[in-house]
Amino acid sequence: MTISSLLFHCPTPFFPYKPTYNPFPNRFPTTCNLKTNIHLSNDYKLSWTYELKKAYGSQLSEHTSDNDDFFQDLIDRRGVDNVRMLIIDSVQHAKAGHPGMALGMAEVGYFLYRHAMRYNPKNPKWFNRDRFVLSAGHGCLLQYVCLHLAGFESVQIEDLKRLCKVGSRTPGHPENVVTAGAEVTTGPLGQGVANAVGLALAEAHLAARFNKPDAVIINHRIYCIMGDGCAMEGISNEAASLAAHWKLNKLILIYDDNHNTIDGDTSLSFSEDISARLKALGWNTITVEDIHLDMGSFQSALLSAYGETEKPTFIKVKTLIGKLSKKEGTSKAHHGTFDDDDVKQMRAKVNWEDREPFHVIPMIYRETQFQAELGESLEDWTSTLRKYQSNYPREYEEFKILIDGGLPLGWENSLPRWSKSDPLDATRGYSEKCLNRLVDVLPGLIGGSADLASSNKVYLNGHDDFKQPKSPYGRNIRYGVREHAMAGISNGIALHGSGLIPFAATFLTFSDYMKNAMRLSALSHAGVIYILTHDSIGLGEDGPTHQPVEHLAGLRAIPRLLVFRPADGSEVAGAYKVAVRNRHMPTVIALSRQKVAAHLDGTSADSVAKGGYIVSENSERELPEIILIGTGSELCLCEGSAERLRREGRRVRVVSLVCWRIFDMQQEDYKEHVLPRSVPKRVSVEAGSPHGWKEYVGMDGVVHGVEDFGASGAYLDTFKMFGFTEENVTRIAKSLLEK
Repeated sequence: MTISSLLFHCPTPFFPYKPTYNPFPNRFPTTCNLKTNIHLSNDYKLSWTYELKKAYGSQLSEHTSDNDDFFQDLIDRRGVDNVRMLIIDSVQHAKAGHPGMALGMAEVGYFLYRHAMRYNPKNPKWFNRDRFVLSAGHGCLLQYVCLHLAGFESVQIEDLKRLCKVGSRTPGHPENVVTAGAEVTTGPLGQGVANAVGLALAEAHLAARFNKPDAVIINHRIYCIMGDGCAMEGISNEAASLAAHWKLNKLILIYDDNHNTIDGDTSLSFSEDISARLKALGWNTITVEDIHLDMGSFQSALLSAYGETEKPTFIKVKTLIGKLSKKEGTSKAHHGTFDDDDVKQMRAKVNWEDREPFHVIPMIYRETQFQAELGESLEDWTSTLRKYQSNYPREYEEFKILIDGGLPLGWENSLPRWSKSDPLDATRGYSEKCLNRLVDVLPGLIGGSADLASSNKVYLNGHDDFKQPKSPYGRNIRYGVREHAMAGISNGIALHGSGLIPFAATFLTFSDYMKNAMRLSALSHAGVIYILTHDSIGLGEDGPTHQPVEHLAGLRAIPRLLVFRPADGSEVAGAYKVAVRNRHMPTVIALSRQKVAAHLDGTSADSVAKGGYIVSENSERELPEIILIGTGSELCLCEGSAERLRREGRRVRVVSLVCWRIFDMQQEDYKEHVLPRSVPKRVSVEAGSPHGWKEYVGMDGVVHGVEDFGASGAYLDTFKMFGFTEENVTRIAKSLLEK
């Protein structure tokens, strides 16, 4: 993506009618409407006459042509019919899918893509486009059909026919890495709500940093559709609370209020007033009573949302799940196909009987093309950019770094280097120093902690908190005790595509609260940096509720997630170097509370990029007799034990296996060099679950880990209780050597 596609310029687009509206009060200076005050050309009306007579013959009269509003409303109604028919055809052809929500929300999807959103299907990543998030991801057919009608190359009719098939661009839930036009990967309910909050935060933050009174270069809205399941999941409430607290007025959350989940009517388990809840959180709330009969009521709701300058807007849209079907209004419509009789009746209800499956009214393509042409014209930026560069050169250079990926040349040189003489600190302390060096050279670094900034050591000194209206340009995010939303919001920030580099911090044990969102970071290629401190039973007095045991094993099992457990300051710097560079792969950096050396003999920031490497050995000509493998604060135990064994004449190699996944990705000859098969006597030392370590120590090796939960006590006492001392590691090694 080039900078030429990013900036905004107000055009005069070609339409079959001349609009005098302004759907974005902050984007254009005039007052607005979405469809009113239009003038349709006679040729344009003529192109629709046959189709509208076929569909609504009894509603047409000789006076219809004199009423442009009514004529356009009929066109829109026919567009919605076409959306529903494509949804039905796709499900029937695939013999799979979730048609219920898509059929019920057809009016909303069509209206957003036809009249409200600004996008360019020829350039789906246009920077200043509006973002659409389908949190109720099972309704993906609604998005796929709308993307197709809107002209996105990523969803053709053949793609609709391949719904849910292996290798298709129309998977069973939206995936941003599969389908252009899908901004984020959704499916687990509520995640999309948090993603949308992250997208809105990114817009507000960047607008505050770069917009000028005479040059507005960042100004777009975020639309998100959620359902009853999203409303029930706790992550949506966490995220909604923050959205209101942060006054993210560009966020519009549209609630599909169909009163059904998979098991049945929501009355089975859900009776709260969602609008009242969101209003109490601080949202602007609107209800659309019957969109199926009055699409204009949804237009009015959007216009009200556009006029809101301090609050995000929640629009509750009352719908019928499975609209048109015999299953309409029941949970049976949620997923699955329809019987032949039902399909026949649905086609008859919209006068579609004589049409082949996957038919699209030709004029519908032209309808959505008008919106696409508007989006394309909004990319005309040249004069605005020249003026911005001339008047604000410093901001321009920073902005250009961000949109070019966020990594200026030589940024790695900012990371601190440590020596043995530096004072001891916990790895969380070394991390703090790394972050505060990086923030000076990385304009996109932004993030925070779940109410643990002082414990996680992640506060960016000299920078304000993100807060509206006081300091939306701030780069410290105060998430409060909301781990799950923090991770989901961070995904949205990362996937905003603006060069922002989000980090999210909490205790390692609390990663369980946000595991699903972390998994989605990996699935959606979101380069979030997770800073997880208090990484073992070594944290001490807080006891087993706060002492992680199985967490590293669980996180290492997530595909595409890089998990680092650095041993000293040098390895912390190396972990950050890899994490920042990998913008399409999330990273966990697990950090200690207890103090360790700033630099152990043999550790290397550069070697961290290999995932595992030789720290020390006492024989270059012969293979070692035994290999001690450690991570984090236990690496020094391996070193201490190795020195004891070497004094007794043993050949001992110490290996730091700081990131398993990266080590596994190395060439076979390198892995053989570090862990030669001909040396079967190996001991791994890590104060966590032993699960997974056998792959590295082999069948003849010993895994020294934690088989139970930790215990409350001073960290040295706790370590001693579980055998994490030089003496015990040496005993284990000698026992193995004597076999």
